[in-house]
Amino acid sequence: MTIRVLLADDQTLVRAAFAMLVESARDMEVVGQAATGREAVELARSVRADLVVMDIRMPDLDGIEATRLIAADEELAGVRVLVLTTYDTDEYIAEALRAGASGFLVKDTRPAELLDAIRTVAAGDALLSPGPTARLIARFLRSPSVPALAAGGPEGLSEREREVLTLVARGLNNTEVAGELGLSPLTAKTHVSRIMGKLGARDRAQLVIVAYESGLVTPGAFG
Repeated sequence: MTIRVLLADDQTLVRAAFAMLVESARDMEVVGQAATGREAVELARSVRADLVVMDIRMPDLDGIEATRLIAADEELAGVRVLVLTTYDTDEYIAEALRAGASGFLVKDTRPAELLDAIRTVAAGDALLSPGPTARLIARFLRSPSVPALAAGGPEGLSEREREVLTLVARGLNNTEVAGELGLSPLTAKTHVSRIMGKLGARDRAQLVIVAYESGLVTPGAFG
């Protein structure tokens, strides 16, 4: 199955470089390029992309608002958003996740990592790595200036579900969660789906938000 990718970035050379890379992958194709957030939203509706690689800082409409519009559009329910960040300077990542992004990518990432990130997010997983990335997310999610996510807390989860949620918040995928807990990958996937249903989360990224905001996972948990 070919992943239909929409690229949104206000820098022409960046878009061109990403387009060449994406087109080099046998399982992907670029179906559109946008220079502004508003154009990204319009193209997402017209080209029926599977995934949008979304820059945060763009003219007319920034990537966060564009992501929010895409996530709120019922006709675009299957479209995933992977946001771009400069990592050390951007303080918008928590807002982007709340807006509906399924993960984020550092702009100076290696080409192979970009392709893997696209595959990960397109498959329905959140691209949220452990270590510094997780601490960055935690820092902004726990900031009082960032509005709370409209989802339930983990109080209603079973002990096993809380264990699974903790591992998801650390950035582990279903196979890794299964390995940590001695489960089959299918059982781990079932737990994750059940947790999403209980918490009213649209994807794994929102599970991470709930885990941090509830204190189930803390910023110092990754050393």
